[in-house]
Amino acid sequence: MAHTFDELVEMQRLADEAHSRVLELGDTYGRPTATPWTAQQTETYETAWQHWRDLAAQAQAAVTAHAKEQDKPRFGVEAAVRAKAWHPEQAAA
Repeated sequence: MAHTFDELVEMQRLADEAHSRVLELGDTYGRPTATPWTAQQTETYETAWQHWRDLAAQAQAAVTAHAKEQDKPRFGVEAAVRAKAWHPEQAAA
């Protein structure tokens, strides 16, 4: 069963939050080639990165299934999901 549009938006938001966490860790730890990371930093970053990739893959698969079920172009569904996830105030207007 495909997800509803609102579920797709929530999945995208979760993936975006996880990506923000990865970027935050990268900013906090610095570049590993400039200042080597500890084993704990490496594990934390890799766990966060994998979590983001898993959420993003799930969101993308759900968008594909939704578009197919609704017989709509995938890129259009993805664009609408991202627009509402990133700018909910504009999508509601």
